[in-house]
Amino acid sequence: MEWYNAASDLIDRHLPARAKRAAFIDERCTLTYGELASRVDKAAGALRGLGIEPEGRIVLALLDTVDFPIAFLGAIKAGIVPIPVNTLFPAGDYAYILADSRAHAVVVSIELLPKLRDAAAQAGWSGTFVVSDPDGNGDNGDALRFGDLVATSPAIAAAFPSRRDDACFWLYSSGSTGRPKGAVHVQTSMMDTAELFGRDVLGFSENDVVFSAAKLFFAYGLGNALSFPLAAGATSVLFSGRVTPDIVCDILVRRKPTIFCGVPTLFNACLHNPALPKAGEHALRLCSSAGEVLPEEIGRTWTERTGVEVIDGIGSTEMLHIFVSNRPGSVHYGTTGTPVPGYRARIIDEHGAEAARGEVGELEVAGPTAAMCYWNDRAKSRHTFAGEWTRTGDKFYVDADGNYVHCGRTDDMLKVGGIWVSPSEVEAALIAHEHVLECAVIGCADENELIKPKAFVVLMPGVTADAALPDALKNHVKARLAPYKYPRWIEFIDELPKTATGKIQRHVLRAREAAGRA
Repeated sequence: MEWYNAASDLIDRHLPARAKRAAFIDERCTLTYGELASRVDKAAGALRGLGIEPEGRIVLALLDTVDFPIAFLGAIKAGIVPIPVNTLFPAGDYAYILADSRAHAVVVSIELLPKLRDAAAQAGWSGTFVVSDPDGNGDNGDALRFGDLVATSPAIAAAFPSRRDDACFWLYSSGSTGRPKGAVHVQTSMMDTAELFGRDVLGFSENDVVFSAAKLFFAYGLGNALSFPLAAGATSVLFSGRVTPDIVCDILVRRKPTIFCGVPTLFNACLHNPALPKAGEHALRLCSSAGEVLPEEIGRTWTERTGVEVIDGIGSTEMLHIFVSNRPGSVHYGTTGTPVPGYRARIIDEHGAEAARGEVGELEVAGPTAAMCYWNDRAKSRHTFAGEWTRTGDKFYVDADGNYVHCGRTDDMLKVGGIWVSPSEVEAALIAHEHVLECAVIGCADENELIKPKAFVVLMPGVTADAALPDALKNHVKARLAPYKYPRWIEFIDELPKTATGKIQRHVLRAREAAGRA
């Protein structure tokens, strides 16, 4: 049977021709393709030297430095299964993942070591700690140092002969509404997403420099900043800390990326940053957005300010990356576009039948990058991965032009007077108001226990809510949408609850409302 190793495919294709080209740039160093290949081979030897056999698992709790791709690809080359995890998880979630995955080792950034030690104690986990400490100044206790292991271990140049359908890596879901679920991805999935979306939609080439605000442990960030640029021979700029509008603006000017990958809330925040470079002050050729629906107003304003399109799409941890998207040169702001080549999509109504055009239903997708399963969770696997189709949990409809329009997560949708109302549609209308920075819409019961929209609004800096503003915002929405969609209540708050990816946590707002009524 023909073997295929994803790490070998992503790296070997560039040697020797691109050996001196920059593969990754972080805050401390530049790693060329030749150096990447050498360190990945030595990382593979180091991990095998710890006694971890092929198909064994390791957890990667790593910030975005060059150590992430070295450890991730080194594991895959050795036949070991890496499991990147959210660096913002609490210790309890790490404890669950250590126990659930039965990992043999953890490669952890020095900043996260105390939390991972706490998690290991909670889980009764006694595996090996390997610490990434690029500056060499941290207290790693008795843990091994990743840099020392890589420097001193014999290289494994021959990739482990994995098969195309072998498990390659896992990605755990965010766990924002329950325990994290480990999606198991196969060897071919990274290259499939790199070709179907990275190359065929975004047009990645060796001339590109990419900066992704989404971190490498996310499916979106892993494609943007690792598999897409490596497949094309491009360069990826990494930043280990929290990505703020100030950081984005600085990197756009200083590092000159040609592609910037962000999320709607970050694009919006950058638009209100005076340091955002205008057309001619940056090297961008396009931007990519995912994670939440991109409001039309934000997309259009970004293009007006920067001269660059934002290619909005939807993907998932289960499908690894984006499967429905707009296209460069043919962006329809306010829609999610059409299925990416290589994927099929359909919308299913409440009865399990395919919905008519214009009818709201749940999006299902079929394509080559679906995860094998959720590890150790047969019931949820059977529900989500239904034959060739993967249920997304997102509500959509197809408009008259054939574009898919995102209405919200299934749990977020509202039925007002028997008619579906999309929270994202109401939010987009509110954001178009000059005083609104961010907002979130949920359903609340009125005095008759009927569900109506309620909006939580974050105002622009310097704007104060007066007695007239709620009515002004309601009328603003009524002028743009059907009258029954306007928010009956508006509450002004300082900050919206969000996940680490920038997604608004409407379930937190719903829980707060329920507690207030109890």
